[in-house]
Amino acid sequence: MTSLKEQTDAKVAAGRKGNPEFMKGVDEEIAKAKAFQQGSEALEVGQKTPDFNLSSAEGKSVSLTELLNKGPVVVTFYRGSWCPYCNLQLKALQARLADINALGAELVAISPQVPDDSLTKDEISGMDFVVLSDQSAKVASEYGVAWEVPEYLLEHMKVDRGLDLEAINNGNANILPIPATFVIGQDGVVAWRFVDVDYRTRSEPQDIIDALKQLD
Repeated sequence: MTSLKEQTDAKVAAGRKGNPEFMKGVDEEIAKAKAFQQGSEALEVGQKTPDFNLSSAEGKSVSLTELLNKGPVVVTFYRGSWCPYCNLQLKALQARLADINALGAELVAISPQVPDDSLTKDEISGMDFVVLSDQSAKVASEYGVAWEVPEYLLEHMKVDRGLDLEAINNGNANILPIPATFVIGQDGVVAWRFVDVDYRTRSEPQDIIDALKQLD
């Protein structure tokens, strides 16, 4: 089976071949973000996680507290169903969902998209885990993974991709989550995390599973 890193690397390579100038610009923006240590405020291992109460695609209110009552929770923040790297990640997680659930854990994916658009008839429409909407990026901010998207990338999304983030995220036009994943023990404490402001880099499902196995 191809690893998620191999899949994302292949997509990056295809992007560099198809649109080298754009990818060069992305590299520069990511370098700036890392230089300013964006993402450095993300919750650390050992920290207590703030509760959240968000809407699912079906309009149901879901809280972290009620999820933790059942067992550990894996929380992954993603940019939206329009993001090809997010789709690769969510498909990879779906493929290992049975292993995650077998360890007593629930997988929750959070994006800023409005509830009606959090699950669409595209690559992620068949996912069996909980998908929640954080339209204002408030929860992403509380977890330290909210990112003000550089104008360069916003312009690309609007002009080249035809994406209206303000409409997709119900008024939130420029704040997206840094793709990040947290493994939260039933005590509500972060047991493991992956945070990287480079949205082309994602955590491997196997690393998440290994972290769950380490929980008491």
